[in-house]
Amino acid sequence: MSFDIVIVIFTLIFLLWGLYSEKFHPAAVFFIAVSILTVFKIISPSEALSGFSNPSIVAILLLLIVSNIIQKSGIVNYYFSKILSDNLSYKSFLGRMFLSVSSVSAFLNNTPIVAMLLPYVYQWSKKKGISPSKLLIPLSYAAILGGTITLIGTSTNLVVNGLALENGINSIHIFDFAYVGIPATIVGFLYIYLFGYKLLPNREDPLKSFLERKKEYIVETIVRGNSKLVGKSIKEAKLRNLKGLFLAEILRKNKKISPVSPEEIIEKGDILIFVGQTEAITDLISSDYGLSLPDFCNINEEKVDIVEVVVSNNSSLINKKVRETDFRAKYDAAILAVHRNGEKLKGKIGEIVLKPGDLLLLLTGKDFWKRAEDTTDFYIISKIKEIFNIDRKKGNFIFFGFIGVILLSALNIIPLFTGLILLIALFVLFKFSTYSEIKKGLDINLAVIAALSIAVGKGIINSGLAELIALNIKNFLLPLGIIGALAGIYIITNILTEFVTNIAAASIVFPIALSTANILSVEPIAFILAVAFGASASFITPIGYQTNLMVYSAGNYKFKDFIKVGLPLSILYGIICIIVLYVVFVKVS
Repeated sequence: MSFDIVIVIFTLIFLLWGLYSEKFHPAAVFFIAVSILTVFKIISPSEALSGFSNPSIVAILLLLIVSNIIQKSGIVNYYFSKILSDNLSYKSFLGRMFLSVSSVSAFLNNTPIVAMLLPYVYQWSKKKGISPSKLLIPLSYAAILGGTITLIGTSTNLVVNGLALENGINSIHIFDFAYVGIPATIVGFLYIYLFGYKLLPNREDPLKSFLERKKEYIVETIVRGNSKLVGKSIKEAKLRNLKGLFLAEILRKNKKISPVSPEEIIEKGDILIFVGQTEAITDLISSDYGLSLPDFCNINEEKVDIVEVVVSNNSSLINKKVRETDFRAKYDAAILAVHRNGEKLKGKIGEIVLKPGDLLLLLTGKDFWKRAEDTTDFYIISKIKEIFNIDRKKGNFIFFGFIGVILLSALNIIPLFTGLILLIALFVLFKFSTYSEIKKGLDINLAVIAALSIAVGKGIINSGLAELIALNIKNFLLPLGIIGALAGIYIITNILTEFVTNIAAASIVFPIALSTANILSVEPIAFILAVAFGASASFITPIGYQTNLMVYSAGNYKFKDFIKVGLPLSILYGIICIIVLYVVFVKVS
């Protein structure tokens, strides 16, 4: 084993550890990995940067911009609201949701699709008295399955295509994925609709739990007439830094004061609402502040606007303590509680370190919706922001203009890159979007990770590690022939993607798949697609795919729920994938 191979193995171990442990931002982990490969001259500086000029990586950015413009138009929300009506039964809603989400996800990025649908599904569940846990895993799975139908359905497919282009292989056709994607999605739908829904848990959602057991989260106190706090500011009363408690808001004569300014003057009869460790209220009440608990806890949704949000994968809040986020000032909202893995985290709110997928219970002020409109820090799930006066003519032009570009690209009339650039230019020209909105639609972190993943793939090939592993795969699976090797590549990718990012899984296994195809003297397309499908088919864990992470806490799921529901689907999907790829794409050269 050469020195270069040892360095690459060490780098890959670091990459996997860094992504799984979440010690660093994913983009930082990839940057460090590529830096190591460059310093040891396993890849050249030009190879380290080649991904940033790769057409498929640029296409990811353009597609994100277009998806954001379509989302802002409200047209997708409008059509979803028509399809998913209130009068449907559970099974009818489940079926319509699955088919509509998977269809739209074939063309639009599946993450914003799930973000748009989360409030609809959540509110529909509440109206029908059905637990959101009976619908949110199917929502995520539908988005994942739909994304595998076309080249543009998920960023993973585009990254794999970018890796192919970087190695001198012709671009994958936009509908080459459909041979596997369509039958796999149909089977996935039938599995969930006929059998899988029975395996879904029936769990109480966190917001309902919050409203029924508020005193675990909120403590309401009344300022008595003889209180020494009357006439003092919050700062003078020293209520800003109470141990284990945080003053979230003041209710005064039907007026809500939130966030509470340090200069706010306390008045007789004020209701002070504290958030955090409610056990600490005993010390507060027993002191000479002149505060008392009401006869009953009368906080309700009419007085307090409570909203649930899920921390996104690329959030600036990740790995920060709540008190370090400046959340109240930034979003005009106070964090009441943090749920993770189906449980409310204990301890002082300000000391909790936030992670991707955390569900935050927020007490929101009047400016919250305006400030949160364009954020990528979290997804709102428990309140639907009404969309009024949608310009359907404009929305349809935007949406069907995008579909037209896809069809023109599929017919090889214009390249996808050219069509997307032209479409965005038209959107700006007709004032359907602005430059600032286009900037907000960019996910720079995803672009950096995708570009650097191509450099990692180059390092695996240049070191000889890919060929070494491919030879071992051939020897180990020789009795099973080509289909055995194809299955081996798929399974390796699929196992990796369940525990690290799908882009990382694809970039690591792609060079191995390419070397395996060369050693077996077959066209590489089947092995390349096996990597793409294996990297996207994340059904067994909540951490393997962003849409799974989005519904994890929102549905109050446990880790085992994904294994229970997702394992049969993962096996079915893998069988279909391997058989179809072998029959349709394997050609001995």
